[in-house]
Amino acid sequence: MQAWKTLARKRIVDFGKWLTVEDHTVQLHDGRIIDHWPYILTPDYINVLVETDDGKFLCFRQTKYAIAGTSLAPVGGYLEPGEAPLTTAQRELLEETGCVAREWIPLGSYIVDANRGAATGHLFLARGAHRVQERDADDLEEQELLVLNRAELEAALDAGEFRVLAWATVVALGLRRLKD
Repeated sequence: MQAWKTLARKRIVDFGKWLTVEDHTVQLHDGRIIDHWPYILTPDYINVLVETDDGKFLCFRQTKYAIAGTSLAPVGGYLEPGEAPLTTAQRELLEETGCVAREWIPLGSYIVDANRGAATGHLFLARGAHRVQERDADDLEEQELLVLNRAELEAALDAGEFRVLAWATVVALGLRRLKD
C-alpha cells in the first residue's frame, strides 16, 4: 500500500495556534489527482484518566461551546510548542486538580481525523494521584471537579455522559487497562 502524496498546499484560514485550514492537492496511490482536499491543523492534546490513591477517579462536569448542556470530562489540555505529551499531561493534572500522580501509563496516541488531519490526541492513565496544591486552572468553561468510584465512572461511560469521543475513549481504555 502506498500513502497519498501531497502535491500542493495553500493556507485558506489561519487563526494562529488554534486552527489552520489548508487546501491540498493530493495524488492517490493509483495516480489520480484530487484538487481541493481540505486539511485541518489544530494543536495536539492530552487526556488523562486519573485514579487517586484510594482507587477513586477524578473528572469534571463542565460545559463546552460545541456541546448542548453539560458533559463529564477527564483532565485534558493542549501541548505547548516543543512540550512532550507526558509533560503536558503532568502539567494539566497539577493545574486542573492540584494533584500529582505516582504512575503514568501511556494509552496510545491517536489521530483525530485520518483524512483531514486535525490533531493527535495522546491518552494516559495516571495512578496514585494525590493533592499537593490548590487548583490553578485557567479554563474558559465552568468546571465542577467530581470524585467517582469505579462503578459510578463505568455507569457514566455506559450512559454516554462523556460526550466527546476522545474523553469516552480515554476512560474506556483506562478502565480496560486496569482490568489487566
